[in-house]
Amino acid sequence: MVRPPPLRLPGLDGQMLDLTSLKGRPVLLNFWATWCDACRAEMPSLQLLDTQHERDGLVTWAVNFKESVGVIQRFQAQTDFDLTVLRDASGQASKSWGVRAFPTSILIGRDGQARWRIEGEVDWQQPPARQWIQELIKDTR
Repeated sequence: MVRPPPLRLPGLDGQMLDLTSLKGRPVLLNFWATWCDACRAEMPSLQLLDTQHERDGLVTWAVNFKESVGVIQRFQAQTDFDLTVLRDASGQASKSWGVRAFPTSILIGRDGQARWRIEGEVDWQQPPARQWIQELIKDTR
């Protein structure tokens, strides 16, 4: 269990979003880009996971790597993707989180500690991802 670095980035509407505001809730951060084929392939199962576990308090943030609002919004218009998107316009947040491959997902417990880090595409509807999410939601630390 590792305390993650700070994360404070603007959403698509320009409003600043801060990871510290989510303490007490399980969080899934997904670092991605529209040009990443594996990211695009992963999005439907990630979107479904978010919908399935919203009532459990799971927060899913999609941290976009160095793309404009227009590019992201065009992507959203072409897909059913409507997760909360944070813009890492400079790439500095991805760097500070040690992201070297896309997609990279980091699961954070209610206590603010990083529990799992997954590099590459995940089917969030299949094991072991379902188990990670269940453990994250049930952990009340």
